[in-house]
Amino acid sequence: MNLSKILAYILFVISLGLAYYLYSSINSTIEFREKIVTTERQITDKLSVIREAQKVYLEQHGKYTSDWDSLINFIENGIVPIVVKTETIIPLSYGVDSIQVKIDTIGQIPAKDKIFKKTYAINAADNGTFLGFIRNEGDYVVKGTKSYRMRRESTDKIEELSFMDKGTISNLAKINPGDKIRKGQNLITYWDYQLNPDVDTKNLAWVPGSDKKFEIFTGQIERGGIKVWVIEVKDPAPINPERREENEAKNKKPIRFGSRTDVTTAGNWE
Repeated sequence: MNLSKILAYILFVISLGLAYYLYSSINSTIEFREKIVTTERQITDKLSVIREAQKVYLEQHGKYTSDWDSLINFIENGIVPIVVKTETIIPLSYGVDSIQVKIDTIGQIPAKDKIFKKTYAINAADNGTFLGFIRNEGDYVVKGTKSYRMRRESTDKIEELSFMDKGTISNLAKINPGDKIRKGQNLITYWDYQLNPDVDTKNLAWVPGSDKKFEIFTGQIERGGIKVWVIEVKDPAPINPERREENEAKNKKPIRFGSRTDVTTAGNWE
């Protein structure tokens, strides 16, 4: 084997090594970026649960909590009242409707249901005669699905009204075909998950992909002479280098919601 063949062989081996190095480097970068996207989605899922849990905790206790054990215990074992708002539309003689709002507590539900689920209501669209429900309790419906039939008092026209959101029907009003209904009267209650139900609430404090807990701050500030509660929860050790404190460019801030100085629970990922 002459010198030129030896050199060609060496260059070929070097080129293979460089090609593998470039491929490995590019592939590692892609995998790391995918890991960032996946981890940050898990983080925002957890922060969304923490935020909603803190809002319900505030409703029940009049304050936020910075104690993770207290918050997790509330999520797992807390009970909160079921509040139903009923609107009665009263036409006035000068052409303007008066709205009377009645708020009733009709029972209790686990705090976890209140946190993870959003409840919707179908109310009577107008005064008229109820002609029957089209779906049953326990049915899962999508937006646009027909919900009930009625005959409008004003036009004598029979209509089928639709669901405006998706969800599972939890309650149908105790009324029968032929009964009179009032505009705004609650007819159907249904719910759907507003948060990821797969979030592990028992380990809610821990940042996904990290051995650290979320940094949490709660306190009171004065607004208009009144003490109000504020909260901030953030990821203390971002996986994304662009979000870290040592990043001089500081293109992005650590994922968080709330503020220490303002009355807000907005998240910076939204």
